[in-house]
Amino acid sequence: MRRLLSYAAALLLLCPLLPCQSMADAATAPTIVMAKDFMFAPVATTVKAGSTVTWTNKDDEPHTVVSGTGLFRSAALDTDESFSFRFDKPGTYHYACSIHPRMTGTIVVQ
Repeated sequence: MRRLLSYAAALLLLCPLLPCQSMADAATAPTIVMAKDFMFAPVATTVKAGSTVTWTNKDDEPHTVVSGTGLFRSAALDTDESFSFRFDKPGTYHYACSIHPRMTGTIVVQ
């Protein structure tokens, strides 16, 4: 028990020296969506307003990310290429791959 308390005390002393992420930074930290196996994963993602979502293609085939309303549209993404979009307004945003229309997803912004 004494050893555990010593470790806890050492951690408390070191904590101010460690890099910390503020709550505001955590709310706007990038969210990653993968295009893999001809689907987006996760299919549905919830983020806070002001957050950036990054889609990364992990397939050997090109994919796009196109919103249903035309708000955002990526070029064709080859393997390991990415596209990012910042969501400033709350709402529900549906998107698909224009090359493979069965690949769909949703971003919910709170």
